Amino acid sequence: MLTKRIIPCLDIKDGKTVKGVNFVGLRDAGYPVELAKLYAEQGADELVFLDITATVEKRKTLLELVSKVAAELNIPFTVGGGISSKEDVSALLAAGADKVSINSSAVKNPGLINELAQEFGSQCVVVAIDSRRVDGKHIVHTHGGRTPTELETLSWAREVVARGAGEILLTSMDQDGTKAGFDNELLAQLSAELPVPIIASGGAGIMAHFKDTFTTGKADAALAASIFHFKEIGIPELKHYLQKEGITVRPVS
Repeated sequence: MLTKRIIPCLDIKDGKTVKGVNFVGLRDAGYPVELAKLYAEQGADELVFLDITATVEKRKTLLELVSKVAAELNIPFTVGGGISSKEDVSALLAAGADKVSINSSAVKNPGLINELAQEFGSQCVVVAIDSRRVDGKHIVHTHGGRTPTELETLSWAREVVARGAGEILLTSMDQDGTKAGFDNELLAQLSAELPVPIIASGGAGIMAHFKDTFTTGKADAALAASIFHFKEIGIPELKHYLQKEGITVRPVS
């Protein structure tokens, strides 16, 4: 089994880390630079930084904050929010990001995926998909989960991979913040059909949820926020648990 990754996520609003339920009801979860440093020290495999209101507020991701976070990390660092051009990506990579995550801008302009993959390599391009069930179908949403599209999740996932996405970050909006577990049925579908790594997001509440998404959901990585921010689960404890359950993870040093 390939090594499975544990990825804390910093959802950023007004320069602070926040967390809500089903994408609303945000509450303060701490300072991003301090959290980033802590997670790197605890054995996180990667870190994701999402400026969650950048697209809605029509502004760019906070470059200065990205630079400060990157300075504390020795693990891969993915940044998303408000990215709509090669110039935006160049600026983020110069500030210390290793990968970028695009979502609304990819839906609006799918050719952007091709452009970024050609310019920076597929390994740099993560396409985030916010998915919610609507009338029994998995539907892609944009603008921080506020705006439903006509795209079905699986067909959109196929398209972004064909265009050069190197990874998919799938967030189940139905599960997000509920702590009821990941959407393993949808994750398993994507994992079975697509040749790129799938990151599970939305729903982590207990350590067993991570085991379930790596086994039942066939996810390559699992992303979580509140359970780490509010110290409900520690990354070292989670990794020890997964190892005991037969899941291959990078050891905590």
